[in-house]
Amino acid sequence: MYAFTFERPASLADAVKLAGAGGKPLAGGQTLLASMKLRLSAPEQLVDLGGIAELAGIKKDGNQLVIGAMARHAEVGRNADAKAAFPALAWLAGHIGDRQVRAMGTLGGSLANNDPAACYPSAVLASGATVVTTQREIAADDFFQGLFATALKDGELITAVRFPLPKRAAYSKQRQQASHFPLVGVFVAQFDNGVRVAVTGAGNGVFRHKGLEDALSKDFTAQAAAGVKIDSSNLNADLHASAAYRANLISVLAQRAVAKALE
Repeated sequence: MYAFTFERPASLADAVKLAGAGGKPLAGGQTLLASMKLRLSAPEQLVDLGGIAELAGIKKDGNQLVIGAMARHAEVGRNADAKAAFPALAWLAGHIGDRQVRAMGTLGGSLANNDPAACYPSAVLASGATVVTTQREIAADDFFQGLFATALKDGELITAVRFPLPKRAAYSKQRQQASHFPLVGVFVAQFDNGVRVAVTGAGNGVFRHKGLEDALSKDFTAQAAAGVKIDSSNLNADLHASAAYRANLISVLAQRAVAKALE
């Protein structure tokens, strides 16, 4: 790890100033600190967001669940409002990584990092959530832009995420045993105007699956999901799984998610 300075601002305004001057925001540190230890990342200044009250909190607000950027995975997983209003999201948060990751990792950190196999991006995209930042509001469909890439600008910080509450929703994943990231994960959310389906772990970033969305909007059943052919041509292939295997997993996990949502 290379030398760096460490700042712990007490207000969001101070954090924005430091980030705007080139400081590297530190949320849960589950990716950043590991890359720094390997000397793959060498920020000269870390800006710890952990002490900023404005970035905390989880609350139901009308037909939305609003979660602060610094909410830890474990907090979301056990929060009463989250479990009552959006149980699929609470379940996802409570099953990210292992206990240590859930105790430190944050919603905002996960979204800003946008790992192609992270769980949270699938929930944000499938629910059509809004990412609130220090500069604007960004629709989920516009936020994720590929491998570790987002719409965030330099110095722009996520402050909260607003999740519309679906009629039904569920998340199903196949865990990669070494990393605990999903080999593939599928989040299904049904709204009055249709169904949204987001897939993580299978491509260069989280993505929506139009075929599954169209089929499930007409008939929200596991059988309808099973009837959708999953194209493997643009999916990842690596030492853990072939593209064809990931395509099959998308189908199987979509069916499981729908069945779970209907329970």
